[in-house]
Amino acid sequence: MKQLTAQQIVEKVGGKLIGDPNTVINGASSLETAKQNQISFLGDKKYIDKLEGSQAGLILITAELQEEINEGYNLVVCDNVDVAFSEILLVFAPEPIRYAPGIHPSAVVDSSVSIGQNVYVGANAVIEANATIGDNTSIGASSFVGQEVQIGQANQIAPNVTIMHRCIIGHQNIIHSGVVIGADGFGFVPTPQGLVKVAQTGIVQIDNDVEIGANTTIDRARFEKTWIKSNVKIDDQVMIGHNVEIGESTVVVAQVGIAGSAKIGRGVMLAAKVGVNGHITVGDGVKVAATSNIHKSVDAGKTVLGTPAEEQRAFMYRYSLPKKVKRLTAKLDELKKELQELKNK
Repeated sequence: MKQLTAQQIVEKVGGKLIGDPNTVINGASSLETAKQNQISFLGDKKYIDKLEGSQAGLILITAELQEEINEGYNLVVCDNVDVAFSEILLVFAPEPIRYAPGIHPSAVVDSSVSIGQNVYVGANAVIEANATIGDNTSIGASSFVGQEVQIGQANQIAPNVTIMHRCIIGHQNIIHSGVVIGADGFGFVPTPQGLVKVAQTGIVQIDNDVEIGANTTIDRARFEKTWIKSNVKIDDQVMIGHNVEIGESTVVVAQVGIAGSAKIGRGVMLAAKVGVNGHITVGDGVKVAATSNIHKSVDAGKTVLGTPAEEQRAFMYRYSLPKKVKRLTAKLDELKKELQELKNK
């Protein structure tokens, strides 16, 4: 069993220890469920009530919370609680699942495929003609890799992933089950005879260190490429349309839908169920609240919310306006009553 003392944990994550440096920790859990031999964390004052009754042997906290917590707890005051806890969590986590290099006998791999060193191909996977698979990449069972697909090094591709023809996958990406990369974009032209399909002739390009959640779909471009840049993190059940570009280190949370040709900047945060209109630009560092609908371009650094999305100040003013009107109406009725009483006198 892995174990660390409180002092060793402080040396690993930095910060200041308040309490017994010899406390032994051999696991991690939430404040509610942690035992005396486990570490937990508290990063926000609004959750401080969960501290009461916690048996955690060591708790990571922010400097702002230090004065809010009574004596009796072993604490580590650190700059970034989330990062520190994630680092310690990895120490106590089970060893990751690893696959021995090789191609399962039931996999179908075309003779023209170029396969690097230490590659794993799972049962019933299909890799079609002229595809390229880089070193140390893992392709899960029943996954499909189309013709002329290029997959770089050290990618983790889970079971039941579909990567359609000519798409490009960079290095060190994680692609979860059910992902479809490179299906045709949604393009049709109305004519007197009905809807006519528009050819989708481009590709999808995924750069490096990208994670794509389960059952997410990324459509191929109508021309050139749909482009997911490095260090983007995409949650489950996200839909990304043709010719969309997503900038570096952007976070896209579950059930977001991004329509074709939208440009998403660097370091953007799209919360759950956000909808982004096509052919608009969301600037660098923009934050969009859950269930918002972005119908026009947003300048860099803004925080927007609502449907249609607007800046926080404008949204709160409009949201509170009916309540203000109701109070003013009540006051007006009161004044009318007083005026009528004066007239009666």
